[in-house]
Amino acid sequence: MAQSKAYKKGMNFVYGMGAAIVIIGALFKIQHLEYGILTGGVMLTIGLVVEAIVFAISAFDAPEDDLDWSKVYPELAGEEGTSEKEQGADGLLSQKLDTLLAEANIDSKLMESLGTSMKNFQGAAEGLSAASESISATNKYNEQMSMAAIQMESLNGLYKVQMESAGKQTALNEAVVENTEKLKEQMDSLAKNLSSLNGVYGGMLSAMSNK
Repeated sequence: MAQSKAYKKGMNFVYGMGAAIVIIGALFKIQHLEYGILTGGVMLTIGLVVEAIVFAISAFDAPEDDLDWSKVYPELAGEEGTSEKEQGADGLLSQKLDTLLAEANIDSKLMESLGTSMKNFQGAAEGLSAASESISATNKYNEQMSMAAIQMESLNGLYKVQMESAGKQTALNEAVVENTEKLKEQMDSLAKNLSSLNGVYGGMLSAMSNK
C-alpha cells in the first residue's frame, strides 16, 4: 500500500527531531552542562526515550510495494524469449555472411594470398626503412665532410696569415741586419775621422809647444 506524501513528510520530521534530541542529550552529557534541572544525564535519558518512541512508531510503517521495473525496461519481462530470438538472428546473420563471402569468391586461398601480399608488403616496408636509414647516414656523412672542408679552409687561411707574418718578420730581420751593418760602417768611419782629428790636434799641440 503506497503511503501518502503528508504521512512520509510527518515521519521524516519525527525522525529528524528525535535524532536532534539524542544529539543534544549526548552533548549535555559529554560537556557536563546543566540548565536548571536539565543535567547531562536527564537530557541524555530524554533523548534516548524519544528515539525509542520514534523507532517504535516506525515499526508500524507498512512496507512499500516493490516496483515493477519491467514496465520501465520491457526487456526484463522475457529474457528467455529474447535470448532465443537473438540466437535465431545470429544464425541468420551468419548464413547471410557466408552467402556474401561465397558470392564474392572469398575463400581460404584468397585469404592466404592476401596474407602473403601483406608479408611481402611488410618486407618491402622494412627494405624502405633500411634504405631510409642508409640515406640518412649518407646525409650525415656529407654534412660532416662539409664541416671538415670548412674547418680545413679556415686552417689554410690561418696558415696563410702565419706565412705572411713570417715573411714580414724575415724582411724586418734583414732590414735590421742591413741597418746594423750600415751603422757599423758609419761607426768605423767615425772612428777613423776621430783618429785623424786626434792626429791633427796632436800636431797642432806639438807646433804650439815648440814655439
